[in-house]
Amino acid sequence: MKLVIGDAKQFKQSIEAVVNLVDEGLFEVNENGLHLRAMDPSQIAMVDYLMPKAVFKEFEAEQATLGLNLVDFLKILGRTRSDEQLILTTEEKEAKCVLEFISPNGKRNIRLPLIDLNVSAPREPKIPFDTTIKMRGGTLKEMLKDAGLLSSHVTITADADKFIIEAKGDSGDLRIENNKNAPNLAELTSNASCRAMFPFEYLDNMTKSCPDDSIIEFQLKTNAPVKISFTVGQAKLSYYLAPRVEN
Repeated sequence: MKLVIGDAKQFKQSIEAVVNLVDEGLFEVNENGLHLRAMDPSQIAMVDYLMPKAVFKEFEAEQATLGLNLVDFLKILGRTRSDEQLILTTEEKEAKCVLEFISPNGKRNIRLPLIDLNVSAPREPKIPFDTTIKMRGGTLKEMLKDAGLLSSHVTITADADKFIIEAKGDSGDLRIENNKNAPNLAELTSNASCRAMFPFEYLDNMTKSCPDDSIIEFQLKTNAPVKISFTVGQAKLSYYLAPRVEN
């Protein structure tokens, strides 16, 4: 296996978005590219990551898997310089993943142990969502920060005309209402009114790596998992988060 990534720093940012939810995972290398789908330890959230094959400068691989401690992987990627490209290879006999950073000044070679993860990728939920909301990542993150000041849970309500974020706690209540034609909404489409409550900490972890100027997409259905999607560079990320059913 040999994967050549032209922008190692951008790759690091995309892996950071995964580590916000899970600390180890099994990458699949196949005809689609580099893919990971994993549940968080609490089993209420899932991340789906894809770096498409076309993004790589070189992609030489038959179907393979890479089990990695993602926290350690990210620490190494965090040492990436802005002018470096990254070559990923494996040493199967020694069960190592080799990261080779190439720059005009030379190269660095770091070997990480592969870990044996006896798990299969979870199935992607098939949910007939009623509402889709698209907006700038920075705008949504600011709304969530406001909500997180007051409560550990955030309620999201939407219909064909508006999108509302609410938080209620001992120290106060928050309501942020966005009309369909508001400048900060790129899209609001809805077939039915939706309402669901989610843990703030998970929403924060899922959205924090979305670039402020990128579009983030929320797909909702009443008391069903929310789907959150965005891109980091050319990597595609989707998250699912189970709701807290309100009494």
